[in-house]
Amino acid sequence: MRRFLLFQGSDEAPAGGHAGRGGQGMAAVWQQVLAVDARYNAYRTPTFPQFRTQYIRRRSQLLRENAKAGHPPALRRQYLRLRGQLLGQRYGPLSEPGSARAYSNSIVRSSRTTLDRMEDFEDDPRALGARGHRRSVSRGSYQLQAQMNRAVYEDRPPGSVVPTSAAEASRAMAGDTSLSENYAFAGMYHVFDQHVDEAVPRVRFANDDRHRLACCSLDGSISLCQLVPAPPTVLRVLRGHTRGVSDFAWSLSNDILVSTSLDATMRIWASEDGRCIREIPDPDGAELLCCTFQPVNNNLTVVGNAKHNVHVMNISTGKKVKGGSSKLTGRVLALSFDAPGRLLWAGDDRGSVFSFLFDMATGKLTKAKRLVVHEGSPVTSISARSWVSREARDPSLLINACLNKLLLYRVVDNEGTLQLKRSFPIEQSSHPVRSIFCPLMSFRQGACVVTGSEDMCVHFFDVERAAKAAVNKLQGHSAPVLDVSFNCDESLLASSDASGMVIVWRREQK
Repeated sequence: MRRFLLFQGSDEAPAGGHAGRGGQGMAAVWQQVLAVDARYNAYRTPTFPQFRTQYIRRRSQLLRENAKAGHPPALRRQYLRLRGQLLGQRYGPLSEPGSARAYSNSIVRSSRTTLDRMEDFEDDPRALGARGHRRSVSRGSYQLQAQMNRAVYEDRPPGSVVPTSAAEASRAMAGDTSLSENYAFAGMYHVFDQHVDEAVPRVRFANDDRHRLACCSLDGSISLCQLVPAPPTVLRVLRGHTRGVSDFAWSLSNDILVSTSLDATMRIWASEDGRCIREIPDPDGAELLCCTFQPVNNNLTVVGNAKHNVHVMNISTGKKVKGGSSKLTGRVLALSFDAPGRLLWAGDDRGSVFSFLFDMATGKLTKAKRLVVHEGSPVTSISARSWVSREARDPSLLINACLNKLLLYRVVDNEGTLQLKRSFPIEQSSHPVRSIFCPLMSFRQGACVVTGSEDMCVHFFDVERAAKAAVNKLQGHSAPVLDVSFNCDESLLASSDASGMVIVWRREQK
């Protein structure tokens, strides 16, 4: 199945310009402060939700203006700390994901406004530790979780919504627009063509970031791009792999990236200066085709290779974790964890998706379930989500499998058993097309997923609309669209294609 990841071409790419870091630091601070405010916004004026929306928009405007004042870094950090403390005293402690606590010392990096970073905790008093801090609450099973989700929703009056802080924050960021309006992407914000003539199989915005973007290419390099200040620029190109880069991932705090390559190595990069921190050979000496960070422990990375194996790698030691390997039926093309990091799904080029139980203490993998999506149809993308919207309340998996369909599965138990919920028509028969859930929880009827397609378009679908599920279609690529990625507030969408072009789309302003 080499046709899925091998595109012949040069190993050279033009270097991009360098932009100053001062403006980026300023922007990052106000984004982080806004994230803290958004998380607590659900507790402001419970009976007047329109006020909360106006408040967070005004806060965003003021913080943007303040970012231009050029305050010293120490003063900005002090403001972040005091702001978090004051809000905590006023409204009480909120759940903080263990992944953020373990990996980052920043209070703001623990304050996630996207659903994936908040969905694995309960607002249960029993979750409070001895000192009043939140701790992770283990859900007994996905089946129980789905039942609890429905019970909470159905106990509400007709037309009301589930009052979670994650949803409130998402609503504040998305605004009071309809689903179609919210995903009305039309204008091209920028086009990056530094990898022209070589496929770009993966494009990703940095975590909780609006303007930092990275993409990898089969020319053997990775580009780090900055969208503001204008004009957008390629900050640096990471070189070192001797063959095409098949996949990469940002760490939770965005300070490092891990990449996998057809040269049978994975590399660890410092995003700040582009240094290669470590090169790790594949334990089997095989082409590496995909990778993902363990969401709770970013010291562990899972990779999939061409010899049908999944390996859990310790990026600090460069060694394979004992008991952290398992064999699939074919070349491993896609990996995805659930948000708590206890379940891992892996897809191969024979059409199978395997679920694994992940031991949080040791990194050991235990094979649980296998689903044959379609015999012989490569599984090129897997995305997991615990709660899509107030209508789509079941834990779900989004899968591309070269069937000219995008498949949405329901996760029915704590071993990762999958049940097909519905499918959406796209063109995909031979390319490694990927798809994503939209990062913000929708307060409206329905919720969106976005996918690439071999018809050279980006497709938006409403997962809950029974008929005419297509919400939007973006046209502008001249080759099959391989990957898509939202920034944290859904104001920008990036898409990459098989000819090496990356288009950043801007959402229409209403």
